Amino acid sequence: MKLSLGPVLFFWDRDILMQFYADMAEQPLDIIYMGETVCSKRRSLSLDDWLGLARDMQQQSQAQVVLSGLTLVEAASELSSLKRMCGNGEFLVEANDMSAVHYLSQQNVPFVGGPALNIYNGQTLAEFIKCGMTRWSPPVECSAQIISAALKQLDELGVARPEVEVFAYGHLPLAYSARCFTARSENRPKDDCDLCCIKYEEGIPLLSQEGQALFTINGIQTMSAEINNLLADFPSLQAAGTDIARLSPRAQGMSEIITAWDSVRQGHLPPLAVQGCNGYWHGRPGMVSVEEVGLC
Repeated sequence: MKLSLGPVLFFWDRDILMQFYADMAEQPLDIIYMGETVCSKRRSLSLDDWLGLARDMQQQSQAQVVLSGLTLVEAASELSSLKRMCGNGEFLVEANDMSAVHYLSQQNVPFVGGPALNIYNGQTLAEFIKCGMTRWSPPVECSAQIISAALKQLDELGVARPEVEVFAYGHLPLAYSARCFTARSENRPKDDCDLCCIKYEEGIPLLSQEGQALFTINGIQTMSAEINNLLADFPSLQAAGTDIARLSPRAQGMSEIITAWDSVRQGHLPPLAVQGCNGYWHGRPGMVSVEEVGLC
């Protein structure tokens, strides 16, 4: 199984991003995604900067570099930037919005279907494959059963399977909104946010009135409070037809996380249990660990 590093979902400043990717170039990764997927106001790196960094990474690492586009496109300027990214002519693009799918399909170039695209069955998969999708990252709420069923339907349609990339580690990106929740938490309007989300390197925990961790607020993005961790589920990842395990970047300890996953894919036994949640993978509520519902 291949290991991929997903795009950085949080707002980090330029120096932190550059050091992070310098560190990641030395890791045993097969695919590295780069680009801003959450908010176009986050401009630590411009598109030209991302392209330059991608070229450097390709020289320093054996990993395939993929450019990731915005998930929620709200302005003509964002659409223009996305169109330019799709026409970069050098790197594979991850489409997280249907406008990107449109541009890439028009150019007749292959692309990655990101987890924000609503693809849940074989018929829909087949339509996206006709548009040029060669790799599918299912929505994060998809269970092993849903993914296996979609691939079986695709087989029955006589359509060759794309690569399947499962979001296997990290805060789950659950929803996007036109409203910026981080700005609202500081009583700021979205248009005058002062880029306050840069103060929260892994978002803001959101608790219930009872003190239970429910979500993580990351600008316009709502994420899971718990870390989704499917390392103990590695055998079922393989059985479901997973080709690539996506690890979502965190501010601390990313090298150790990659090492643990690399060890298991090299043949070492996976742990019996890990910290975090894996409910969606088992068809349960996402915040649940399978141990809590007696599924181990």
